[in-house]
Amino acid sequence: MPHYSPKTLSLAIASTLLLSACSALVPKPYTAEEKSERILDDRAHMYGQQEPVTAPITFYDAVARALKYNLDYRLKLMESALASDLRDVSSHEMLPRLVASAGYSGRNNDSGGTSIGIQDGEESLRASTSQERYRDLAGLGLSWSLLDFGVAYYRTQQKSDQILMAEERRRKVAQNVLQDVRNAYWRALGAQRLLPEVNRLLARTEQALDAARQAEAKGLLPRLEILAYQRALLDSISLLTVRRQDLEFAQAELAALMSLPPGTQLVLAEQTEPALQPIEVDIDRLEQLSLQNRPEIMEEWYRKRVNENDLKIAKAQLWPNVGLNWGYQYDSNKYLYNNHWSETGVQVSLNLLRLMQLPALLNAEGSQGATDDTRRVALSMAILTQVRVGALRYQLARQEMDFAEEGLRVDEGLLDYARAARSSSLGSELEVIRAEGRYLLSRYQREAAYSSAQAAWGRLYNSIGLDVLPEAIDKHDIKSLSREIQNTIEARQSQSLLLTTQGSTHAVQP
Repeated sequence: MPHYSPKTLSLAIASTLLLSACSALVPKPYTAEEKSERILDDRAHMYGQQEPVTAPITFYDAVARALKYNLDYRLKLMESALASDLRDVSSHEMLPRLVASAGYSGRNNDSGGTSIGIQDGEESLRASTSQERYRDLAGLGLSWSLLDFGVAYYRTQQKSDQILMAEERRRKVAQNVLQDVRNAYWRALGAQRLLPEVNRLLARTEQALDAARQAEAKGLLPRLEILAYQRALLDSISLLTVRRQDLEFAQAELAALMSLPPGTQLVLAEQTEPALQPIEVDIDRLEQLSLQNRPEIMEEWYRKRVNENDLKIAKAQLWPNVGLNWGYQYDSNKYLYNNHWSETGVQVSLNLLRLMQLPALLNAEGSQGATDDTRRVALSMAILTQVRVGALRYQLARQEMDFAEEGLRVDEGLLDYARAARSSSLGSELEVIRAEGRYLLSRYQREAAYSSAQAAWGRLYNSIGLDVLPEAIDKHDIKSLSREIQNTIEARQSQSLLLTTQGSTHAVQP
C-alpha cells in the first residue's frame, strides 16, 4: 500500500473540498418529479383539512368556512404566531450570557523560553517550559452587559407591539373576508334561484328561433316581419346569456372565497331575506366608532411606539456600557500551581465619538413623532370619509332596491297579461317570450339591487371596523364557528349601528 505524506493528504483533502464548493454554485433547476410532488403537497395544504359540505350553506356557514380555510387569513394567523415567537426570542436576550467550553490543545514541540536582565541584558535563566505539549481545557463563563440589556429590553417592547400590529392585520383580513363573502353570497343565492329559469327561457327562445327560421324558409310570413321577429329573439338570447354569465361568476367567486375543493357542489340554503334596516343613529356616532375600532388606526398607533423604541435604542448606545464578568477555568497542565481558578471583572466603556449623534437623534425624535402623528391623522380623515360615503351608499342602495321591486311588480303584471292574451301566432308567442325575458331581467335587477344593498351594508360595517369573530371560541368546527360569528355580528350591529328612535336595539340583517 503506497505511503502518502501528511502534506500530500492535506492537499488532496483541500482540493476535494474546493471542487465540491465550486460544484455547489452551479444552478440546479427543479425536476419535473419535484414539481409534481410540490403541486400535490400544495393542494393537500389547500384542501386536505376541510370539513366536507353535508348540508346547504347558510350565510354564516359561508363566513365560517371563508375564515377557517381562507389562505390569506391563515397567513395572518401564522404572522401573529411568528411575531409572538420573535418576542420570546428577543426577551431571552436580556438574560446574562452563560458560556460553557471544553477543548483539547496540543503542539509538536515544547513551549518555553529564556529571560534576560533588563539593565544588563545578561541571560538569567536557562531555557525552560511551564506548559505541557498536550492538555485539556474547560471553562464556564458568565457575562452581563448593561447596554445589551437595554437594547434587548427596547427590542422586546418592539416585538410586543409588533404582535399587536399583527393582530390588527388579522382583524382587518377577517373584516375584509366578511365583506367579500357578504357581497358574493347574496349574488350567488340569487344565481341559484334564477339560473334554472334563465336556462328554461333560453331553451324556449332557441325553439322559437328555430320555428321562425322554418317559417322564413316556407314563406309563411312576410320576410321583413320574420326577420324582425328573429332579431328580437336574438336580442333576448344575448341579454339572457350575459345575465347567466354574471350569475355563474357569482357562484364561482363564493366558492373561491370559501376555498372549496374543485368539484364541490355548491348549494346555498334558501332563507328569508333579512330586511334592509334604516340607519337611524347619528353619523357622528358612526365616525366615533370607526376611530375607536379600525385596525389600520390601531396599527399605525402601535407603529409609532415601535419607531420611538428605535430611537431609544439609538440613544441608549450613546451612554457608558457596564460589563460584569465571572468565569471558572480548568487546565490540565501539570506545571500549573492551580489547575482550577475563577475570574471576575468589571468594565466600563464609552464611545466618545458617538456622543456627537445626540443632537441629530433629538431632531429625528421630534420629526419621527410628527410624521407618525400626521400619518395617523391623514388615515383617520380617510376613514371618516369612508364612513360618510358608506352610509350614503347604503341609503342609495336601499332606494335602488325600492325601484327594482316596483319594476318587478310592473313586469310581473305585464307577463300575466301576455300569457292571458296568448294565441297560436308567432307574434303572440314572441310577446310572451319578451314579457318573460323582461320579468326575468327585473328579477335579476331586483336580486342585484338586494346584493348591492348587502354589499353597501358590508362596506359600512367594514368602515366602522367592527369585529367578526368573538374574543374566545370554544370549538372550531364549522357549525360552532358559524353560530359564534352570527351571535357576534348581530350583537355588534344591534349595539353600535341600528338604533331606533325609541332607543331600543334590534338584531339586524347578516
